[in-house]
Amino acid sequence: MGRLDLIRHRLGIAGTQQPQSTGNDKLDRHPITRLRHETRRRRLTVASIEQLTPRMLRFGFTCPDFGDFVSASPDDHVKLFFPDPNAAEGAKPPMRDFTPRTFDVAAGTIEIDFALHEAGPATSWAAAARGGDLLEIGGPRGSVVVADDFDWYLLIGDETALPAIGRRVEQLRAGARVATFVTVDHDDEAQSFDTPADWVPNWIIRDGATDDAVLLRAVLDQHELPAGDGFVWIAAEASVAREVRSYMLDVRNHPRAWIKAAGYWKRGEADAHEKIED
Repeated sequence: MGRLDLIRHRLGIAGTQQPQSTGNDKLDRHPITRLRHETRRRRLTVASIEQLTPRMLRFGFTCPDFGDFVSASPDDHVKLFFPDPNAAEGAKPPMRDFTPRTFDVAAGTIEIDFALHEAGPATSWAAAARGGDLLEIGGPRGSVVVADDFDWYLLIGDETALPAIGRRVEQLRAGARVATFVTVDHDDEAQSFDTPADWVPNWIIRDGATDDAVLLRAVLDQHELPAGDGFVWIAAEASVAREVRSYMLDVRNHPRAWIKAAGYWKRGEADAHEKIED
């Protein structure tokens, strides 16, 4: 397990560093494979509820029809369909994207973490849920599988990225170098992951700041990228993820093929999930 580093950072405090590059032109060394999966809906039953942090709940679900469930990548996402008692007959239920945090096909179980942030159908359901409640799940539609053969990994995001970050950190090979940079509101939102990897977590406390992109860039300016080939993964609010990706490309000169970025949510827009590419 990595040491727990809490980085307190306020707007206006920034370090400087020369842009870094891997210096490696063999971009085909590390395969990144895209898989497609057959999808169908399944019905889940709430078996357990754990308060991980003040703003993160972990739900354990059981499913008797789980034998062909596939999730091949730590940042896969499934759709959860939430009941709406006020919806008109035949209307589509509210749905949101979530990351399968852990799952066991043989046992018919899956864990999903809920970040309790703004009001909405997911947060409302999670706040009221009890053991035995039912929920429908669909997906994943596909996976992007990143080979675990990079020299190092850099994982960047906010609270919504933590399930994917935690799953990837825990699944990395023994001794793999991985640093995480995650923005959270308070110290007590930090999480620990049990991993054989060489993990260095960095928790960036907002302290009332509202621009995650500014905070992340200021702290990343002070982070020296290790030698060798590295994979950079970014997930946050869409505009933040886009800005941090541009920073890693244009300022840190990291190879485009070794960066994956996504908007896990979009300010002012419900049920938004955006791939960020050229």
